[in-house]
Amino acid sequence: MARFDRPQPPVFEKVEDERLYRKQRLAAAFRLFGRFGFSEGIAGHITARDPEFTDHFWVNPLGTYFGHIRVSDLILVDREGEVVKGDAAVNRAAFAIHSQVHEARPDVIAAAHAHSLHGKSWSSLGRLLDPLTQDACAFYQDHTIFDDYKGVVLDTSEGKRIAEALGEKKAVILRNHGFLTVGKTVDEAAWWYITFERSAQAQLLAEAAGKPISIDHEIATLTHSQVGTHAGGWFSFQPLYDRIVREEPDLLE
Repeated sequence: MARFDRPQPPVFEKVEDERLYRKQRLAAAFRLFGRFGFSEGIAGHITARDPEFTDHFWVNPLGTYFGHIRVSDLILVDREGEVVKGDAAVNRAAFAIHSQVHEARPDVIAAAHAHSLHGKSWSSLGRLLDPLTQDACAFYQDHTIFDDYKGVVLDTSEGKRIAEALGEKKAVILRNHGFLTVGKTVDEAAWWYITFERSAQAQLLAEAAGKPISIDHEIATLTHSQVGTHAGGWFSFQPLYDRIVREEPDLLE
């Protein structure tokens, strides 16, 4: 019988090695977000929980373009919002949202949020994505809506409500704002964001062209179990990681 084994997320013996891995993936995710046009001024952030100080997270410095971020640029923020490693400021909204998501979800290693074009467009509709494609099925019954936009998120109380809306799912649509995705690895969280954005784009295009046909519940549920796993999200990011490191190796500095 044929076997179709594929790589799995690495396991580390030393916390220093795991920290470096997460930071390298985080820097690569920012470069890819920049490459895909997900940057919007100073908006957007991806965080990675530190493997040793688990109530701290690594994040992009405020005001640095995604496409320029290197491993050495990342800053470490504690549970109070203080920068404990790095010499740049933290985005206040990044702390308000991500600190609460990480606190509410100990299983979440990384969370990604940006103001990408199709994410913003779809968020204004106040609707969940439909299972129109195989890729969209990764989010079937696995995403939700935060339906309470009150301006820029600057207070942890609103971040807490976003975390509550997310629940145990992998993604939340922030109405009139954008998307947020999470994962057990940086790779997974970044990939879910990328494919969530593309799935929103696909549905916007399909609905503009006509009346798309949804995948029925049973098949969408099956497909979710095939393409929506943690390991699958991690593995889907690997070709993109290899690409960006080859094309922009300075991100590892």
